[in-house]
Order: sequence, then C-alpha cells, then structure tokens
Amino acid sequence: MSRKLARECAYKLVFEFLFNQTVNKRTYEIFEHIDLDDNDIEYMQKAYLGVVTNYAELMDIIAKYSQGFSIDRIYRTDLSALLIAVYEMKYMSDIPLSVSIAEAVELVKKFSTEKSNQFVNGILSTVYKELNAQKSE
Repeated sequence: MSRKLARECAYKLVFEFLFNQTVNKRTYEIFEHIDLDDNDIEYMQKAYLGVVTNYAELMDIIAKYSQGFSIDRIYRTDLSALLIAVYEMKYMSDIPLSVSIAEAVELVKKFSTEKSNQFVNGILSTVYKELNAQKSE
C-alpha cells in the first residue's frame, strides 16, 4: 500500500509543478516526512525529479499521442498522471508497463473526471505499444 501512497505523493508534487514550473522545496519536504519506507521515498523522489528533469521530452511524447487534443487542453490532473506513467514506462524498468498504466488510471479515477480514465488509458496504451515495438527492434 505504501507504493500507492508514494505514487500519489509524486502525483501531487507533479501537479504542483505544472502550475509553478519549479520544484517547491517546502512541499517536497512535507511529502518526504509522510510515513513511507525508504524504498517508497526513493521511488517518490525518483519519479518526481525524473518528471521534472525530463519534462520537455515527456510532454512531447504525450502531445504526440493526444491526437486531436492540444496538450494545453488536457486537465492538469490527467497530465500529472500521464507524466508520471510515461516517465515510469520509459525510465523505470523495474516497474512493469502495465502497472504504470493501471496506476495512472487509478489516480485519475480518484482525482479527475469520470471520462479521464479512458483518455489516460488510451494515450498510455499507445505509448505501451511504441515502447514494446522499440524493445523488439
């Protein structure tokens, strides 16, 4: 259960980043003191800072697959989940791609609109196919 909490913390940090475009050290410190084990704190740090570091690349990937939807029109709640999931899928090989998708869908079910889970799932399924095709080559 604590990995879910760590992912939710990373999600909230990324959500805040989308508004400020900077790392808020105070918020980050608050989340570091949540009751998580060392592995989950490490995950939260890696996911959050990974999204921040690779933000432009991750946004390009999401924009590529959000056909017919300007990236500026994507709800920030959905975009936060997409950024974390795409980062996990691309850079965290210890997390199965299907888990990244399922967890992103769960986040938007909890924090976004009724239809957001279908939108997020659709984009991430396409990213999944591309990453699997790249591995096969």
